[in-house]
Amino acid sequence: MVATGAYALGWRLWLLMVAVHWAAGARPCSPKYFGLNAMVCVCNATYCDTLDPVALPAPGTYIKYESSKAGKRLERSEGSFQRSAVTPGLLLTVNVSTLYQRVKGFGGSLSDAAALNILGLSPPAQDKLLQSYFSEGGIEYNLIRLPMACSDFSTHPYSYDDVADDYELKHFKLAEEDVKMKIPLLHRASAMSKRPLSLYGSPWTAPAWLRSNGDVRGKGALKGQAGDKYHKTWANYFIKFLDEYVKHNVTFSAVTVQNEPLAALLSPSQFPTIVFTAEQQRDFVVQDLGPALARSSHRTQLIILDDQSTHLPHWAKVVLGNATAARYIAGIGVHWYLDSIVPPRCSLEATHELFPHHFLLYTEACSGFLTRRFSVSLGCWDRGQRYSHSILTVLNHFVSGWTDWNLALDMKGGPNWVKNYADSPVIVDSSKDIFYKQPMFYHMGHFSKFIPEGSQRVGLQQSRRCLFCPLEHVAVLRPDGALVLVVLNRFGWHVPFGIQDPAVGFIEAVAPANSIQTYLWRQQ
Repeated sequence: MVATGAYALGWRLWLLMVAVHWAAGARPCSPKYFGLNAMVCVCNATYCDTLDPVALPAPGTYIKYESSKAGKRLERSEGSFQRSAVTPGLLLTVNVSTLYQRVKGFGGSLSDAAALNILGLSPPAQDKLLQSYFSEGGIEYNLIRLPMACSDFSTHPYSYDDVADDYELKHFKLAEEDVKMKIPLLHRASAMSKRPLSLYGSPWTAPAWLRSNGDVRGKGALKGQAGDKYHKTWANYFIKFLDEYVKHNVTFSAVTVQNEPLAALLSPSQFPTIVFTAEQQRDFVVQDLGPALARSSHRTQLIILDDQSTHLPHWAKVVLGNATAARYIAGIGVHWYLDSIVPPRCSLEATHELFPHHFLLYTEACSGFLTRRFSVSLGCWDRGQRYSHSILTVLNHFVSGWTDWNLALDMKGGPNWVKNYADSPVIVDSSKDIFYKQPMFYHMGHFSKFIPEGSQRVGLQQSRRCLFCPLEHVAVLRPDGALVLVVLNRFGWHVPFGIQDPAVGFIEAVAPANSIQTYLWRQQ
């Protein structure tokens, strides 16, 4: 009886909170726990938590958004700068005169699996999910990666031209997954977004008749060598893909040459990939893909590697060291899976120093892969923290943006036709017409919502008074002149610290245990 009464009282208080937040435009998280501190936010056809559009605070004040293992999810508060402050051991001082790389943005991948899961919901719930990612009431993704034909996160292997020896690609045709699922979702996402969406495509596999193993599945290289009919046809396949999407009013800002040209060799045996060495990729770009893109009507950039950071800077030296290849290439795509092996200073920063005019972009990351028991770990704060730790680390080493893998997966972490299941920031339970927004979703939002395309990383000095500083951080200057500071505390204790902007003043702050904060203020 007491428990029932307490539950009813708690429910009434929660509804009152909803009413207060709804009056202001934002709606709070509807929490559900899957273990101690393992909290998700539940969304359905009629309710989903939302955020207010970002509005710059008055001069001399700041806005703070905070998420924490204790249960906060992008919780907004306000404060004022002080003219002076008694700073604790750690003082972070912003220096806008020191400018680094420009930001391209943040986002996720619209795989076949993601599209299937989104469309498995009722139309109102679909809208809630898309709004969560792309609208001003959500976390405002601007990057979308799209597999060219199947990936492992499809229900079956396929290409766009399975008619043998069709070297003129007369039978090239987009799949139903494109026409009936992904393209309509792209249009809906674009209509919801106040920011222009930037799409880039990545191929996993080629038609079986172009591959050395004669199968769209598994490990195989392209037949022949760069410059021959097989490679010319494969290059033209890219152009056909771009042509067909244009007919549906969808354009791509970039394509990657190949998803995981080497790392996929370590994946399950049926995993679809085209194997390239750095030398083979260089020659394919120089003789085939680069000229094909240049001759086409598309203003689509070319991204190399699209594989692990352990290949850097060697891969960049081999490919971009060729002057002809370098002219065709705009950037370098990186996956996060082996980042712990090589320090970012030796991979990312070393590559930037060698090739400062070619951007670095993280093109894939996910948790839960190769863990059969716990592919999906609902409410896992640690997996969200790993996302933020990665983003902060790579932004501080000249990376221009960060793309998550699948936008949405099912309760098993699929579908995936090679059973290579993984986790996602959004997990869909279509049987109940609900979806769960995981800690990873909110960690992504601490960057994507507040750091728009065109922002630029600025100097951030850390005081020497701190012998051991558990905080990770980055400072960014937005195109509108506002400053953003993101602070992550991955440890189990509170950390007091100070923020100094010499043009504005001081903020005395505390980073709670296992929390992430985003600060936003105007420069005066």
